[in-house]
Amino acid sequence: MPVFQNARFHISAHHLRDLPPASGIEVAFAGRSNAGKSSALNTLANHNRLAFVSKQPGRTQLINFFTLGDDKHLVDLPGYGYAKVPEAMRNHWQNVLSRYLSERRSLAGLVLVMDSRHPLTPLDKQMLDWFCPTGKPVHVLLTKSDKLSRGESTITLNKVRKELQETWGDEISVQLFSSLKKQGVDEAEKVLGEWFLTADTDPAAAQPLPD
Repeated sequence: MPVFQNARFHISAHHLRDLPPASGIEVAFAGRSNAGKSSALNTLANHNRLAFVSKQPGRTQLINFFTLGDDKHLVDLPGYGYAKVPEAMRNHWQNVLSRYLSERRSLAGLVLVMDSRHPLTPLDKQMLDWFCPTGKPVHVLLTKSDKLSRGESTITLNKVRKELQETWGDEISVQLFSSLKKQGVDEAEKVLGEWFLTADTDPAAAQPLPD
């Protein structure tokens, strides 16, 4: 969908009070620090440097908003699960992420990025536990699928889909994705594009979250 190629950096937030007004439509990307989240964002936007990609996992420590125009945003959430992040920082982002995911009114859906070789870690499951009670959709990108054989990819996809739907319900979809090979881009764009088109926003009720 061409709209993603219009993505431009908008604003970064460290605290909930720094978030822009929840008046539009947002789709958030979350994932472990080494799962390939920033690379996936860059691939979807066809922009090599839209989201910061670091050789050192755990460098994304802000909530980064990228505007698509018409009050629509892609939101890059801080990576989680990297052991070298100080405990105080981990505690801060646990609070910020849990509240953003469970309370942000303008959030239309969550893209959860998982390494296809190590899917559904305990922290991935925690993110689903925070977000799924909202009833909003989740789309899982099983990244780095080029690292698996075709048979391994099929087995992983079916296994993850089964566990997701059995534990968290039918509002979750899942696909294979490779930023390196540009595989799965059309499928992901279709899902996210439909979220933006069908999201039911209520600007009058949407307010920024307090810190």
